[in-house]
Amino acid sequence: MWLRRAFFLWLMPAAFVLPLWLLVGWVAFDGGGWALLWMLFIALPSVLIVQLVLTLLVRARGTVRAQRAVSWWDALGFTLWHLSVISLGFYSSMWVAQAFVSAVIAVGLFWLLLWQLWSEARPRVTLVRAGDGTAFIPPPERPEERAAEPEVVVIEEKPGPPGA
Repeated sequence: MWLRRAFFLWLMPAAFVLPLWLLVGWVAFDGGGWALLWMLFIALPSVLIVQLVLTLLVRARGTVRAQRAVSWWDALGFTLWHLSVISLGFYSSMWVAQAFVSAVIAVGLFWLLLWQLWSEARPRVTLVRAGDGTAFIPPPERPEERAAEPEVVVIEEKPGPPGA
């Protein structure tokens, strides 16, 4: 649980630390001129905005806010994405391919977070309140029973002789 809580606390600072690492990495590892242009105009704003959006998607879930901890899927996804961004900051000769891998991981993480938010936001149980204030969970409806029309029995009353 402590690891998931640590990820929860790390998400907001990561939006500022990861872009800063890309800048520091460019200086420390001599990324080159094209890498500088790419970093300043594409990578820094992208990492900042994507991390903020992903953080907001995580914090939008009720279970995350209640537990103040991310899920294990979140921890795995953010670990992969953060490691790919950190490795990108070393500016090796393959930094373009690493940038593509980081983008693919970020898109996958985005869809994972949307799926978790959607599945958590779906209503699971419908609670029905009766007129006297008691609540109950109705039995699930079966589609085949709903489609069939119920039998209707009509009882006609025959008028009898008067006074009989």
